[in-house]
Amino acid sequence: MTVVVIAALAVTVAVGILRTTTAPVETITISETDAALAASPAAAPVYVHVSGAVTTPGLYRLDEGARVVDAVSAAGGFGDAADEAAVNLARVISDGEQLHVPVIGEAPPPELAPGAGGPGTAPGGKVNLNSADIATLDTLPRIGPAMAQRIIDWRDENGRFTSVDDLLAVPGIGDKMLAALRELVTV
Repeated sequence: MTVVVIAALAVTVAVGILRTTTAPVETITISETDAALAASPAAAPVYVHVSGAVTTPGLYRLDEGARVVDAVSAAGGFGDAADEAAVNLARVISDGEQLHVPVIGEAPPPELAPGAGGPGTAPGGKVNLNSADIATLDTLPRIGPAMAQRIIDWRDENGRFTSVDDLLAVPGIGDKMLAALRELVTV
């Protein structure tokens, strides 16, 4: 009886081997580009104009969520005279922005010049939501350091504010606070 069971198993295994060796094989070739596209979800492109002290200034197309370090790298890296400390490499870039890398000793743009009200203060004394630091945001009524940090965190995660009304998306800012800030801020 044991011999019959072993013989039956041997025949079954042999039939299985024959079927797999004679079965047609379909070959599919995927290029590296197609494989990369299939493996990752399509990210929307962002365009950034990199100027100043970089190797190759110009307009660059990067993936959504790219950071300043990616834009500088796309432009060939910092130039010899670049003031690397003046650039926040960790900041998320947004579509349509211009990133200027200053040379050492270059005067800051007007909104960052001494006496202009601090970083992020626009002409006319309004606070620019897209460039203000915590200290500047903290000068606004009803905005303390924690709320200022939430505004900056929102900007870093979502890109530039496109309108003052975008403040409503920041946790803790409602209609009343927006009404109090509307005439004091700009984008």
